[in-house]
Amino acid sequence: MFRINIRNVSKEYKIYAKPHDRLVEILLRKPKHKVFKVLEDISFYIGIGQSLGIIGDNGAGKSTLLKLIAGTVQPTSGIIEMNGRVAALLELGAGFHPEFSGRQNIYLNASLLGISQEEIKQKENEIIAFAELEQFIDRPVRTYSSGMYVRLGFSIATMVDPDILIIDEALSVGDMAFQKKCLKRMNRFKEQGRTMLFCSHSMYHVQELCEKVIWLENGRIKKAGKCDEIVGLYEDFCNQKKDSDVNGTDKSRIVETAEKDCRIISFTMKADDGTDIEEIDPLKTTILEMQVEILTDRQIPNFGFAIMTTDEEIVAAGLTNYDSIKCGPYSAGQVIVVRYVIDFLPLRAGSFMLMGAVSDTTGLLWYESSTLGPFNVVAGKGLGRIALNGSWEVLEN
Repeated sequence: MFRINIRNVSKEYKIYAKPHDRLVEILLRKPKHKVFKVLEDISFYIGIGQSLGIIGDNGAGKSTLLKLIAGTVQPTSGIIEMNGRVAALLELGAGFHPEFSGRQNIYLNASLLGISQEEIKQKENEIIAFAELEQFIDRPVRTYSSGMYVRLGFSIATMVDPDILIIDEALSVGDMAFQKKCLKRMNRFKEQGRTMLFCSHSMYHVQELCEKVIWLENGRIKKAGKCDEIVGLYEDFCNQKKDSDVNGTDKSRIVETAEKDCRIISFTMKADDGTDIEEIDPLKTTILEMQVEILTDRQIPNFGFAIMTTDEEIVAAGLTNYDSIKCGPYSAGQVIVVRYVIDFLPLRAGSFMLMGAVSDTTGLLWYESSTLGPFNVVAGKGLGRIALNGSWEVLEN
């Protein structure tokens, strides 16, 4: 049984050079517009309990597609069939009346979703508590910040027990603590067998939350299929578009700063004798070392290191949660030293970047990352770009 069935859906808009051309077109019955095709011949099917990611560059038609599925925009042609209650978190402030209070907008949104007054009254306090808006809930939402908008919208959308949840990049506006709450709820939503559509430019989140992916380009489906496969193709496509000129790249450490639960104090690359190095000999031991300060109590972080090409394509990575390494819980003020020992690096030659990072225990929210490089791998004459790590056996007959 399906939750969403999209068949040959297209969406067009009429573009007029001047406002009065609309009137001239009606009176003279002559076209005075150009047709802009946002989406063309879109077809796909989502079953019960499946999660679908929508990816693509800006202007590809992702938001328009989600609006069509949510019912806020009607298609020019094609059929959209829905089976179940739909809740959507689209662009900032969608579905809110700016002069109504947050509490009034809870009931307004609930009525738009077809939820009874009695049902929403039972969930009202839970919605307000999750959104952390107890002090502001009776103020007009026009006075809310973008983060407050998102918190209220997400809380309403997920608290009304929808069969289908649609999220359009809105979580990027919220602060890190609230993003963490949202991701936990979305994972629980999946575990309950609900259907989810998730649009994001964060490929990591798409891979963690979605089973299948649709890649849109210029209003059409370019690729569709299993998440890892399609995301890999899309990342390759994006990497090809990046400027690979790194002549202006500073070799100094680059550290992002923000309010977070953990902070990277230092990130270094060392030889096995503990001295700092700026190039790697693949036949010798290399140690990646990161000092991390814990900023809040009871933290169970996830640490990771990655080797990247100079255009930020990840070549190889190691993560504590993937290797089942127990980390924490730690207390605020503790400084943790994380070391990753590379006994043998299969890369023989080339220019690369190193990244050290720390995330929450799920690996979905990255608190901070730090990069080193570019650095060079010492080339071995006549041995090629990739090193083989095997064993020899030479026998005489």
